[in-house]
Amino acid sequence: MILLGRTDTSVIGRWWWTVDRWTMAAVAALVAVGALLIMAASPAVAERIGADHFHFVRRQFIFLPPALLVIFAVSLLSPKNVRRLACLGFLGALVLMAATLFSGQEIKGATRWVSLAGISIQPSEFVKPTFAVVSAWMFAEQRLSESFPGNMISLVLYLLVACLLLLQPDVGMTLVVSAVWFVEFFLAGLPIVWVLIGMVGGLAGLVGAYFTFSHVASRIDRFLDPSAGDSYQVTTALQAFRFGGFFGRGPGEGRVKAVLPDAHTDFIMAVAGEEFGLILCLLVVGIFAFIVLRGFSRMLIEENLFILLATSGLLVQFGLQAIINMASTLHLMPTKGMTLPFISYGGSSMLALALGMGMVLALTRKRYGREGWE
Repeated sequence: MILLGRTDTSVIGRWWWTVDRWTMAAVAALVAVGALLIMAASPAVAERIGADHFHFVRRQFIFLPPALLVIFAVSLLSPKNVRRLACLGFLGALVLMAATLFSGQEIKGATRWVSLAGISIQPSEFVKPTFAVVSAWMFAEQRLSESFPGNMISLVLYLLVACLLLLQPDVGMTLVVSAVWFVEFFLAGLPIVWVLIGMVGGLAGLVGAYFTFSHVASRIDRFLDPSAGDSYQVTTALQAFRFGGFFGRGPGEGRVKAVLPDAHTDFIMAVAGEEFGLILCLLVVGIFAFIVLRGFSRMLIEENLFILLATSGLLVQFGLQAIINMASTLHLMPTKGMTLPFISYGGSSMLALALGMGMVLALTRKRYGREGWE
């Protein structure tokens, strides 16, 4: 057994005593819950489409070890190397996003996936964490040197990302990226007049999306009036929560997974609510809240603007994605196909979230002077 003492000066030793182990434990708990729910929800879905009973379970567990390795490896990096990794990842993701427009796989009316070495990848998932870090860098550089056009560069990159997302189209992802970018800009010292312009622009964008994209209009109409269209998945998910009650029907006893098309992805919380009850659902909500709030609490004493902005952006993205998924399942907002972090099925989502959380762990490590930047 290897013991890591405080005097251990190795890379692993320094990492162990500077990383936020409470956040790591919370992420590990999410991964464990996700593994449990994938095993509970996906076999019925696999059988319904004629696949092997454990088709989705095996595929998810193939991505799990690399995701954990990504979290660990990225958390070892210094803030400077996190920035470098984000720049490379952002450029690569942009190229792949552009490639989806010409050679992407069309699924449910959207071209968001590209095939690499026989593996389907959703590049936009990797744009979210890398863009948050790159934008934070630009905003921070603008504050350090007024002659550096960091704000303008960040704005151009944001417009580029938003255009590529809307061409897929992926309005929901565009909203998440926009929210993260706006939060970082606000924390960097955005003038109040631009805050008002941003709010008006956001509302105008939502109205424009409603009249431009038929699927957006359909989802909003069904949210406001369930009788306006097919609300089968949301109605079925709400019934699952009612049947599950406080303690749930028990592992494997759920019925919703046999009839809900996206039980292993967008509506996996419905399976949790039916089989494990309100207790597990509240536990999951608590873990998400803990990760986000603990990350922000560590930023209260952060003096480096880049680290403050980058970590805040990554945490907002992580928390907002969880809120959107759970709120959609509970019919608190129009449905949006967005995974529940570390719980829903999805290889690209799992790896991208691992990259983002690894960056959060790296940026929130305790640092002493310039040592932590090298």
